Amino acid sequence: MSVFRYKGSKVWTMDFVFHGQRIRETTGMTSKTRAKDVEDKRKNDLKDGSAGIRKQQQPRLLSVAAEEWLEMKKATLAPRSVIIEKANLAHLLPELGKMLVCDIDDTDVARYQRKRLKEEASPKTVNLEIGTLRAILKRSGQWARLQPKVNMLATRDDIGRAINPEEEAALLQACGKSRSRSLVPFVTLAIETGARYGTIRTLQWGCVDFENRCLKWGKDKTSAGTGRIIPLSQRAIAALSFWATHFPERKPEHYVFPAERYGAAGDKFCAKAYDIDPSKPIGSIKEAWEAARLRAAKILKGETAETDTKEKIAPLACRFHDLRHTAVSRMLNAGIPIAKVAKIAGWSASTMVLMARRYGHFSLDDLRGAVESINGGRIEAESPVFSPVSENGFAGNRLN
Repeated sequence: MSVFRYKGSKVWTMDFVFHGQRIRETTGMTSKTRAKDVEDKRKNDLKDGSAGIRKQQQPRLLSVAAEEWLEMKKATLAPRSVIIEKANLAHLLPELGKMLVCDIDDTDVARYQRKRLKEEASPKTVNLEIGTLRAILKRSGQWARLQPKVNMLATRDDIGRAINPEEEAALLQACGKSRSRSLVPFVTLAIETGARYGTIRTLQWGCVDFENRCLKWGKDKTSAGTGRIIPLSQRAIAALSFWATHFPERKPEHYVFPAERYGAAGDKFCAKAYDIDPSKPIGSIKEAWEAARLRAAKILKGETAETDTKEKIAPLACRFHDLRHTAVSRMLNAGIPIAKVAKIAGWSASTMVLMARRYGHFSLDDLRGAVESINGGRIEAESPVFSPVSENGFAGNRLN
């Protein structure tokens, strides 16, 4: 049997055996001659596949290839990652979307990098966008010819800063004036634990152990950080204990920072929380955070929100992630072993050294103490190798 039609059907179906496997598929044709052509093509495709001959893809625009790639990746990417990939494509496609994937070369990539840098995009952001382009071209079999000629932009590993105690006090004072009542405990927990924004946002009451003064984080950015148990400082446990009084009917599955809205109430228009849904985590604190940064800057300058000034004040130079940087830097500078810091921060073993270089800030005295510890601080008056200090300030070598 080659091609046939089912009873009552006008469409021909192919039916043949290939390598012991019976293939029965519709041809989609009402003409027997055309149906045989479809069958012959199907047989040839199967033969090419079994012989290892790759089927040539039809040239496609980058915009089409990107859409197919993103649809395929949605099944494995986290929702947040999908948002990031869409943001990357929002910059890539206006510049390269109308080009065929087979026509994109290293000069196009370099031109895109230069343009994005002129738009004041950070090198790290541009590299993420090129990473998305690389994934799309890889799937289309086009990246191998570009790879040797494409250079990723150099990035800095020291981005981030630790806020000082004065800035911390001003920031917490500014958070206390926010209409978002969750901002103070949220920021306090970030400083006291060094946790990432997302893990704090999704923390549930069932993971907080008041009796043993510790908590268990949920899903984190890394597998090493997910599910880690850390102790809580006195200030952290005090902040959480006070915050818990706002939710006397809380349940283990309820979120510590629930979704809620704010409005004004009373003669003085005090902030009032309403539409509280403990089954959902808080959406975002960005607006409240940015307002707090501006208030903190005014507090540091000795001004108040009511101060009438024509001078434009820049917000406190502090990203939310800098709170994590602050916590880690303080632990490292206090001499806490990096293995303990890694456990609290949720670092994997492979990133421990990198994170120590990024977060650790050591003075020359700190480093001098380290090298002096090599010989236990002993000073040998008569060295068999080196003479006393010479006139230029350096010890002369007796071997010379």
